Amino acid sequence: MKPSEIALMRLQNQQLTHPRFKNPEEVISWLGAVQGQDYPGAKWAVGLRLPGSTDADLEQAITQKKILRTWLMRGTLQLVTAEDIHWMLELLSPRIIKSNKRRYQELELDEETLNQSNQILKDALNYDGELNRKELLNILQKEGISTEGQRAAYMLQRASLEGLICQCGVQRNIPIYMSMDSVPQTKTLKHDDALAELARRYFTSRGPATLGDFIWWSGLLAADARTGLEAIQSDLTEETIHGQIHWYSDTKPLVEDDDPTAHLLPTFDEYLFGYQDRSAVIDSLAKIKLSNRYRSTIAINGQIVGTWRRTFKKDKVIIEQELFKTPHGKEMDILNQAKLSYGEFLNLEVQ
Repeated sequence: MKPSEIALMRLQNQQLTHPRFKNPEEVISWLGAVQGQDYPGAKWAVGLRLPGSTDADLEQAITQKKILRTWLMRGTLQLVTAEDIHWMLELLSPRIIKSNKRRYQELELDEETLNQSNQILKDALNYDGELNRKELLNILQKEGISTEGQRAAYMLQRASLEGLICQCGVQRNIPIYMSMDSVPQTKTLKHDDALAELARRYFTSRGPATLGDFIWWSGLLAADARTGLEAIQSDLTEETIHGQIHWYSDTKPLVEDDDPTAHLLPTFDEYLFGYQDRSAVIDSLAKIKLSNRYRSTIAINGQIVGTWRRTFKKDKVIIEQELFKTPHGKEMDILNQAKLSYGEFLNLEVQ
């Protein structure tokens, strides 16, 4: 399998081409989770995979608590469905908490303080329903718990990792929190079953991918990741590509496109951040241009060919681009159409 074929299959499995879901929560469930520290970008990541959807549609799903935001893979913020949040936290949070131990000590956050802040945050949200970050930190301060420096972030994260609170939206760039008591636990999985389910979500939605890719994305220990993969490998196709074993689901035939495809990817899109090895979609020139910077990228036929940025002016969104190579033929037309699609998602004119 050539890099271009890997890219084509990943585009399809990630729902960036030939999408087949009808609502935001179906897309996120298929992917397992969507990297979410860039909140507007995370919504657009879902919108890319759900043609005809709008930013307002994503906000509605979040307002209805069908989609939530919390710390999961690698301890980073993710969008996840309400149905999946409990079992994913149970599987992934212990390792994150353990890895934070030294940082807790540096911030003078001992277990007694963290348990106290956990209870204060949970009680406040159970009483008031929803509160934003600033309001919660004011409550902690009034209760005599310092929120200086990074203490605030780590206390909010810890309560989230413990499954006590989660984010249910963002207003004016300030996260809004709610108690997890109002999120029913509809799915309970034993540890090994959860490993298998996470592996299944990953390899079916992101294959072809390696075990190393899965370890990178999930943040699991190598042994746990291997256990998850071994549990489902009979349902996957195994192929060695450039000396590395890749796994993918072949339940749906690969559809080849006669016309080029173009995507304006948000900064932390799963098309890139779902893998440790991104060489199938980033050539040497693109790698030099990106220089490990976090940038919103442009993909044509699955290959990263440039970066883009947006600015707003009244009722318009202005899109600026930097291309690493000149598109040819229909590629420029399809790239312009991708920009218009982004404007339609935001319900704004594109300039």
